[in-house]
Amino acid sequence: MKEDNLEKKAAIKKPDAENPYTLLDLKLTPVKTWSAGIPAVLAAFADLIEEKAVIRGTKALFKMNQAGGFDCPSCAWPDPDDERSPIGEYCENGAKALAEEATSKRVTPEFFKVNSVFELAKLTDYEIGKMGRLTDPVYLPENATHYVPISWDDAFKKIAQHLNELKDPNEAAFYTSGRTSNEASFLYQLFAKEFGTNNMPDCSNMCHETSGSALRPTIGIGKGTVTLEDFYDTDVIVIIGQNPGTNAPRMMSALAKGKKNGAKIIAINPLPEAGLFGFRNPQEISGILGDGDKLADLYLPVKINGDMALLKALECFLVDFERKSPGEVFDREFIKEKTTGYDAFVERVEGYNAEELAQLSGVPLSAIYDAAQMIAFKKRIIVCWGMGLTQQPNGVHMIREILNILLLKGSIGKQGAGVCPVRGHSNVQGNRTMMIDEKPTDEQLDRLQAYFGFNPPRAHGYDVVRAIKAMDEGKVKLLFCMGGNFLSATPDTTYTANAIRKLNLIVSVSTKLNRGHLVHGKESIILPTYGRSDEDIVKGQVQIVSTENSMGVVQSSKGMLKPVSDNLVNETQIVCRMAMATLGDRSVVNWQLYHDSYNAVRDAIEKCIPGFENYNERVREKAGFYLPNAARDGKFITKNFGDRAPFTLTELPDNKLDDDEYMMATTRTHDQFNTTIYGLDDRYRGIKNERRVVFMNQVDIEKGGFKAGDKVDLFNYDDGIERIAPLFIIVSYQIPERNTVTYFPETNVLVSINNVVEESNMPASKYVRIKIRKHTPEIFERVKKIEASS
Repeated sequence: MKEDNLEKKAAIKKPDAENPYTLLDLKLTPVKTWSAGIPAVLAAFADLIEEKAVIRGTKALFKMNQAGGFDCPSCAWPDPDDERSPIGEYCENGAKALAEEATSKRVTPEFFKVNSVFELAKLTDYEIGKMGRLTDPVYLPENATHYVPISWDDAFKKIAQHLNELKDPNEAAFYTSGRTSNEASFLYQLFAKEFGTNNMPDCSNMCHETSGSALRPTIGIGKGTVTLEDFYDTDVIVIIGQNPGTNAPRMMSALAKGKKNGAKIIAINPLPEAGLFGFRNPQEISGILGDGDKLADLYLPVKINGDMALLKALECFLVDFERKSPGEVFDREFIKEKTTGYDAFVERVEGYNAEELAQLSGVPLSAIYDAAQMIAFKKRIIVCWGMGLTQQPNGVHMIREILNILLLKGSIGKQGAGVCPVRGHSNVQGNRTMMIDEKPTDEQLDRLQAYFGFNPPRAHGYDVVRAIKAMDEGKVKLLFCMGGNFLSATPDTTYTANAIRKLNLIVSVSTKLNRGHLVHGKESIILPTYGRSDEDIVKGQVQIVSTENSMGVVQSSKGMLKPVSDNLVNETQIVCRMAMATLGDRSVVNWQLYHDSYNAVRDAIEKCIPGFENYNERVREKAGFYLPNAARDGKFITKNFGDRAPFTLTELPDNKLDDDEYMMATTRTHDQFNTTIYGLDDRYRGIKNERRVVFMNQVDIEKGGFKAGDKVDLFNYDDGIERIAPLFIIVSYQIPERNTVTYFPETNVLVSINNVVEESNMPASKYVRIKIRKHTPEIFERVKKIEASS
């Protein structure tokens, strides 16, 4: 019998951790200089047709982001507080996300019966995602080739058995994606803490952990300080390291409204993104028949990680302007009353040379001077950023440099001024508010202890990067994923995949199939759940859940579509049933109460988290309610500086490259949201029917002995390890020299697990040193050897 098991194990084929290394049929189209418009409308409805959900999906679109409707499962851009568009308060990406939730396609137990894990892994992420909605819980036994049906009760028994067999609660980790509701998130972290661990890696660890790490010590809160209305009444909007046309398309309406009211817009980004230049609002005649709205008044094509030099050059000009016009450029009263460290900061700035800084940034000195003039005599300034900053090794310091400029200007804590980190997934900010955090504060834990009566663990847990390393080292043996696609979202794909394979069990709460279900631990369980648009009925009553958007507004969300299966369980009840199965009589929490009543969950949140007074009443108000934000009110309550915001002294990075090196940043296509691939086009950048491309400057193409259209292989050698992303096509693009851009997750394999942001420990996926060589077929054998040796 033992020999038979060994033979069976040897016959198991290891699923691929990567997308298949195959090219499609790349077509290049003209690069767009404007976004949205009628093409966005057509693209949105094309997805509804493809998913065979035209009637069902169209009905839902008119309820998405509306008062009394459901929150978009895509980005976290806020809804207007007052009137919302009756035509549709959603964007192209939101419509695509809904189409995939509303799809008529089903992934049933019969599907898994005829499709092995290995065969499914041969498909691309796009093909896997298009299979449809999961309908039933399934289980992959150790050494098995196919998932098999499992009852909900048996699934929870198996999870409980694995959890209770751990020698230490810290051998488990509980991951969270950004779409989990406040109610489910609160209970999820509560279970983890009662179980005995703070190992709560989450998607914030990969997107905006850097923002929180930068903001909390300086202004006292790790969130933005502006409201949507601030965009309508401001003087200057700076967009840095962010592509609103793709990543937050509904932001375009706010930018256009601000522009019409007199605001100037400065765009700072290595790529000239369409959404930074023009916007055609499909709900207005000018967006259909006219040229739409010109947005950016000034575009600064900064090098990758040249942002710090650019910001310091801006400061050099501002200090000079202030010297010539004392008190007219800087807000002296604000600086005196609300900041500290001004003199040392100005002394540091005076030691820099603006011309040298401009050369380091890659932006002409004259253009930086123009930007400085645009903000010099204005007070109402908003600075927005995305992962173009947060995924840089010095991202924390760059955000603090942005704060330095705003503090000089007194441009924070007043109407039309402040910081705006543009969050990605729809409730990623709410997750953190609900204490999904590997580093909870003593104050948070004290409140939990006082209300529930157990002593939660005080030691910090693992974030995403540390969790992957702990899995590789055998310190974490069970990973529970509340949503998301952990494998495709994380860095160093080969390393991460092999770390996952060492787990005893991985559990995934999901709506659709993804690659994270195919690269698994010794055992794997998939638990199907509701989407945001699905009607959630508990005890005969249709339930509401709640989310928090990028600007700290908590609002209700009420699904309205009939679920795709009668065998789905909502995330809140999944947590409760797992808790009851695992903790049994030793729990002091009334999990059955929370299983049966979302109102009861909100009552508990109200008692444990400040700002949620009268939660059940206020969340049902038309526009929801704002959470407290002292910095928005001009009050900086910091741990080390009292009621003052500090100026921060930062350093310039060393971005020197070897002669044969390039700097690479990963990005996503317009047909993609996070790891979900909606299609194979990147319409605004002129890419059609291909994802394996590398954008290069034409000068670099020629110097490297390449030509546009060449097939190449990409290499990274961080930590003395060879990492290879094979078979890419060179595309000539307007990008700074020695800089390249590729799509993720295809090039996540090149991002070392040790290439992280200082302080926040986020993967630095926008700062990867690579080498580019002409493609050779033999490269695939090298890739296989690397995977085998790992």
